[in-house]
Amino acid sequence: MADHIKIRTAPGTWVVRAGGAVIAETTSALELSESSYDPVIYFPRSGIGMAFLDKTETTSHCPHKGDATYFALSIKSGTIADAGWSYEAPLPGMERIKDHIAFYPDKVTIEQL
Repeated sequence: MADHIKIRTAPGTWVVRAGGAVIAETTSALELSESSYDPVIYFPRSGIGMAFLDKTETTSHCPHKGDATYFALSIKSGTIADAGWSYEAPLPGMERIKDHIAFYPDKVTIEQL
């Protein structure tokens, strides 16, 4: 694991909302802290309404976490492009975020209840 990245269990219940709908809710979220970036909450797929998400063609690469896959979010009011991302095969040391999806806080509402 890269020394500047820390992954810990995020305490409490976490929710993602978009367009008035609850997209995700979990008590098993992970918080990833990386250098000077804001912490990112990763939601396990088991707590996400995956029917709302469609994989897009967008990808990116992080030298510490690996290749990211992106997801569009389909809600009643329309589609939010690339609202979230996942590391399908994270690099060694980052395995805890496998099968988790993080969302952009400027595209959805992320709350700790």
